[in-house]
Amino acid sequence: MEEVQLVDEKQSFSFTSGDRELAVTGMLQRIETPATGGDDANSLFQKTVAQAFDRARKAGQSNPLIVGAIPFDPTEASCLYIPEYAQWRTRKTLVQTSAVALPELSEQKNIPDEQAFKRAVEHAIVNFRHSDVRKAVLSVQRELIFAQDVDVNAMQHNLRAQNPSGYHFRVPMPDGATLIGVSPELLVRKEGLGFLSNPLAGSAKRMADPEADQRSADWLSTSEKDHYEHGFVTQDIVSRLGELCTQLNVPQRPSLISTPALWHLSTRIEGTLADPSVSALQLACRLHPTPAVCGFPTERARRLIRFVEPFERGLFTGMVGWSDAQGNGEWVVTIRCGTVKRNSVRLFAGAGIVEASNPDSEWTEVQTKLGTMLRACGLAH
Repeated sequence: MEEVQLVDEKQSFSFTSGDRELAVTGMLQRIETPATGGDDANSLFQKTVAQAFDRARKAGQSNPLIVGAIPFDPTEASCLYIPEYAQWRTRKTLVQTSAVALPELSEQKNIPDEQAFKRAVEHAIVNFRHSDVRKAVLSVQRELIFAQDVDVNAMQHNLRAQNPSGYHFRVPMPDGATLIGVSPELLVRKEGLGFLSNPLAGSAKRMADPEADQRSADWLSTSEKDHYEHGFVTQDIVSRLGELCTQLNVPQRPSLISTPALWHLSTRIEGTLADPSVSALQLACRLHPTPAVCGFPTERARRLIRFVEPFERGLFTGMVGWSDAQGNGEWVVTIRCGTVKRNSVRLFAGAGIVEASNPDSEWTEVQTKLGTMLRACGLAH
């Protein structure tokens, strides 16, 4: 099957980072090659990307970009493309406005439902006691059906107005759907020889009352369960990247960062690469999926997830971002997101399960995480 297709339909991808936004128009080439072994420059995936860059250069682009998303399971088809035109621009500062109304909600359901999710958590906890799996991330979907087609622009406006920070993204999918979200979690950013990875694991709900909110933050900063869960992520990233570096800086303890909905444990891991030819996309493939979205050890956790989750994740808990032909780029973890297709919206959220987890608390956590996208849909949590 031909992996690189020349197409001419207009598409709309966007990605924001700090005060910058990458906006692209047009699609020069689509790349669907699975990202299996994507950390290796000689893999089929990286060779396909290199060939796509060569075609783009011949079409007149001096430093072409590849943009899009890679699924949770890298053996599935990638959702990447080389745009015809790309521009970095200053991120627009949105004046606080009321949410743009979406059509009336006709129906909604959780997949799995509350009791099935809690049984899956219990199953995972029992598995921990009889295997070497120490963490597994379990997820839910919320399926929303609206009375009319959903305007993705309106949804994106609401998401940006309610979440002014974070990595906003919008990715056109081959089936006509749109992936949209605002991730708080940087998988990797590379510029020259330097890189930064900022994993998040362990969370607590934000509170409207300032004193209650501070108590929630203080609880997370001392939670043994959450620090235990977070430790798997940082250890895994350090072990995967350490051998590539001449320098690697890892804080001894995580710090706290916040989104409008949650407090998170956060660790900023910075390093200097020994080999300048290693690209941001190679680094991202080397890290993906981290224990923050899969579990630990990775492959055994992935098998457990396949066994207990009643759906395929697709792009959720994959990675989304961009890389250029010089090897620079930025990839974030595809969380706090959903897909939109006509009048159907599917939202996603997950929670890290360890032996000390409580099924009721984990259900509450995934519902809180769904709140970000539910509010973008004009729905109270």
